[in-house]
Amino acid sequence: MIPYGKHTTTWLDAYRVARQVKSDSLTQGKKIEEFEKAIASYVGAEFAIAVSSATAGLHLAMLALKLPADKKVVTSPISFVATANAIQYADLEPLFIDVMETTGNISADIYSDLCRKDSNIGAVIPVHFSGQSCDMEKIYSTSKKNGIRIIEDAAHALGGSYSSGMKIGNCKYSDMTVFSFHAVKSITTGEGGVITTNNPDLYNELLKLRSHGITKLSSNFANNLLAFSNKEVNTWYYEMQNLGFHYRITDIQAALGLSQMKKIHRFMKNRIAGAKYYDLMLQNSNLIKPLSVESRNLSGNHIYPVLIDFTKISINRNQLMKEMKLRGIGTQVHYQPIPLQPFYNSKGFDMNSLPNALAYYNKTLTLPLHPKLKRRQQKRIIKEIQNLVTANLIC
Repeated sequence: MIPYGKHTTTWLDAYRVARQVKSDSLTQGKKIEEFEKAIASYVGAEFAIAVSSATAGLHLAMLALKLPADKKVVTSPISFVATANAIQYADLEPLFIDVMETTGNISADIYSDLCRKDSNIGAVIPVHFSGQSCDMEKIYSTSKKNGIRIIEDAAHALGGSYSSGMKIGNCKYSDMTVFSFHAVKSITTGEGGVITTNNPDLYNELLKLRSHGITKLSSNFANNLLAFSNKEVNTWYYEMQNLGFHYRITDIQAALGLSQMKKIHRFMKNRIAGAKYYDLMLQNSNLIKPLSVESRNLSGNHIYPVLIDFTKISINRNQLMKEMKLRGIGTQVHYQPIPLQPFYNSKGFDMNSLPNALAYYNKTLTLPLHPKLKRRQQKRIIKEIQNLVTANLIC
């Protein structure tokens, strides 16, 4: 079976994890700081805060902004539900805007028009879908003019770059960026995520929120009478200054992450090559169209979605996926639009103002892509899907 996504680990990864397991530190140790510094250095950000998942990262990023309760947060309908859920966790209202059907990313032009009409937008969460950056220069320019904060959802995009060539996550165009280390992402820690930022105030706030709202920094203490004895900090002392969460990552996970980071350049090279090979095989296809072909060298290439006009063939997407599975090939759909989920639909969200997102969803199918995927497997994948689509073409 060829899965649509797969983690890429080696015996060296296992050795480094085992070595950490036998060490004196399993959690809250120096390995986490080492991993955070490696991520920050790679993307070019000042700070990185490792957390238990990208969902946790989005949640903490939203809370760290401390937006007024009446503010709206703009985001994409084509994303995993965690993006919108993080807005809900912060007791704020999500506002979905349409995407470009050719990329799955939110339209910077629609965002700009919206900001001219609605003065109650407090933040935007652009989603770098499939690993390709949104038009961050324009989103940043619009946001800066309107006093809007920016959190980049880069769960798909570690290793990718902006159109300028700078790494996604350096936070030139945002307050914070959130990455995922789920098993099928660019690198993995099993589960896990990280927030990058260049803002020291946000960094300190995120550190507190990550660990129960607690600080151990004496310069931040509010109760000096309890904190100090004879002008010396009491060694046991800490303060819970606000309501935080247990969103920490472990040293064991950080050890795996560090080992994976040593190979990220190779992972990215293989993902780009794999995506380009698909592009080459599909370049003359009228029935199966790849997404974002022009940005392969800059994209994180986390997944490989294609667009198929199912109105032109006699089998539906579910039937096609089942037929591919019978042939030993796993496929997936990224994603069901968030407004269609019962939770959001019950709150009045719908697709009426999101025609491109709906059109994209009705056509999309994700083909397998991961660093270990072989060219012979890709040839087989394309041969099988082309045969199925052609055999069921409505004349």
